[in-house]
Amino acid sequence: MSSRVPEEVIEQIRSSADIVDVVGEYVQLTKRGRNWFGLCPFHGESTPSFSVTSDKQIFHCFGCGAGGNVITFLMDIENLSFQEALSRLGQRTGHEIEIRASSTSADAPSKADNRLVDMHEFAADMYHHILLNTEEGQAALDYLENRGFTREMIEKYRIGWSLPEWNYISSALQKKGYTEEELTSSGLAIAREQSDGFFDRFRGRIMFPIMNETGKTIAFSGRIMENTKQEAKYMNSPESPVFQKSQVLYNFHLARGSIRKNRKIVLFEGFMDVIAAGKAGVDNALATMGTSLTAQHIRIMKRFAQEVVICFDGDDAGWEAAKRAAIALNEEKFKVEVAVLPGKMDPDDYVRENGSEAFKEQIIGKPHAFIAFAMMHARRHKNFQYENDLLQYIQEVLQLLAGRSTPLERDLYIKQLSTETGLSQEAILQHYRKLENKSVERNRPEAPAQPVRREPKKVTSLHRAERLLMAHALADASVMDKLAQQDGIPFISEEFQAIYVQLLGFYEEWNKADFHKFLETLQDPELRKLVMETALSERDPDHPEEEISDCLKHLGKHRIEQEISLKIQQSKEAEKQHDLKRALLLAQEVIALRKSL
Repeated sequence: MSSRVPEEVIEQIRSSADIVDVVGEYVQLTKRGRNWFGLCPFHGESTPSFSVTSDKQIFHCFGCGAGGNVITFLMDIENLSFQEALSRLGQRTGHEIEIRASSTSADAPSKADNRLVDMHEFAADMYHHILLNTEEGQAALDYLENRGFTREMIEKYRIGWSLPEWNYISSALQKKGYTEEELTSSGLAIAREQSDGFFDRFRGRIMFPIMNETGKTIAFSGRIMENTKQEAKYMNSPESPVFQKSQVLYNFHLARGSIRKNRKIVLFEGFMDVIAAGKAGVDNALATMGTSLTAQHIRIMKRFAQEVVICFDGDDAGWEAAKRAAIALNEEKFKVEVAVLPGKMDPDDYVRENGSEAFKEQIIGKPHAFIAFAMMHARRHKNFQYENDLLQYIQEVLQLLAGRSTPLERDLYIKQLSTETGLSQEAILQHYRKLENKSVERNRPEAPAQPVRREPKKVTSLHRAERLLMAHALADASVMDKLAQQDGIPFISEEFQAIYVQLLGFYEEWNKADFHKFLETLQDPELRKLVMETALSERDPDHPEEEISDCLKHLGKHRIEQEISLKIQQSKEAEKQHDLKRALLLAQEVIALRKSL
């Protein structure tokens, strides 16, 4: 496990990665006192019981018992092996390490995946250099500058230019040692059908890198210049082992800080919209990659944000996509608003026609509430002079209100419906209540859901003694030396016995206490939870020897009581078998044991 990476490197990575920052990418944390709290990502809960301690660099959930350090958090949340989690953290902290591909996690980056990312990084650097520093890229650079792209924007988004040559990038990649299989898998090159060799997928296009959450290039979108009309306007990389559209949000690596700070996302349809918004000072902008908003997208967004402003194109397709996204986000308890563009404009059109300031203030700064937008959507292409259109409008709005609105919102929008349609509020409210009852009935679970939160264990004096004794052993290697001199394993329960055996082996190898390092050696999540709970036990700092001695006495007494019970049972069995000699011997042993208590 950890032996494949030098211990000093592990320690450097662990100490460089602040657990509050890492956990904060998955959990919305709020500081209370010295610790940070949030909703546990490992079980469903409505009251925050998940604690992160900055001083100790550990996390612990008082609900489900999950706990550990920054490395084990990544292992649990992403289903990674130790080395895979270490590699992720190493990328964040500038300590790149090479790991062996693991079969334990389908999502973990293997060595092959890392090579694909390296290929895209190499191509991105080449495209960017050609655009900014060569005569061949000058026409594309002029085109971008004429469309309002500044040098700062070009560098920020690493925009580039692919030469119109057939195999410029594919030849360069082959010279760097990448195989034919890697060229095909990356999507950067396409195998020729009629002959050997490859040709570049992107030729004569302005190149926009698509980056993952760490800022590494994993795909491209290539745009032709306007004076070329023979090909599709945009060409995108195909999906690959490192690029799945359903899991990628454009600009995430740049927007994450602003999103985390404000708990708010502005969501666009395409990357060009994000770039236009960035020019207008909207630095919390994200976009999907030519696909509808997916559950994976929402899961990523939920780590950081509570509010989403949707800003899609002003055409019919944009309105429909905005409605679908708004409903999906609303159902995940986001505060949802929709910024509506006039006519059939897209954000880039609006910025170029009206300016960045107007876009930020008049469009993004004045969004419509979710239900208000839904009403606008429902009114589109309807003529209230026709009864069917009128009734359909009321039905659509009330269906959205049912189960998705507060009493205040319900009253507000029913009043608005009454004003718009001329129908009485009482009639509309009556119809609403029918829909609401159907919604409640439809969504009622067949059986009460079992709470994920486990019941707190009753802490017996035996359990407390085991936990305190183990807490001392975790903190001080000399305590383990003392325990090793006892006859047999000093712990009673199987869980603490298992921890004791592993801790004994750990100290034999390292000869010193290191809680974080020991935690990383535990593969069993339940044992990790128990160790975390144990480490949080309050030990007596002034009288540790007395406390350890008391624990050993209590455990020793319990062991003797167990032995007495066993011998009494054996004595009764001997009497039943008329083995009076053995029964008498066992009775004498019971008397001797009782005297030792």
